[in-house]
Amino acid sequence: MTPAFVPLEDGKWLADLPALAAGRLATIGVDDVTRSGLCTVLDHRRFYSYRRDGVTGRMAASIWIDH
Repeated sequence: MTPAFVPLEDGKWLADLPALAAGRLATIGVDDVTRSGLCTVLDHRRFYSYRRDGVTGRMAASIWIDH
């Protein structure tokens, strides 16, 4: 298992948000999680990124459970 937090040389940390979310979902019994693999920092054509550009914007996410 890959750690959810990785230290950087400048004393900051990178957080694997999908891994953290999957871990939290697993604690309540949700074990079928699909990750998009998308990155808001690297995919500048699809997403704005304040970390990348220093400009704010809007983004939405959807999560659902099929019964």
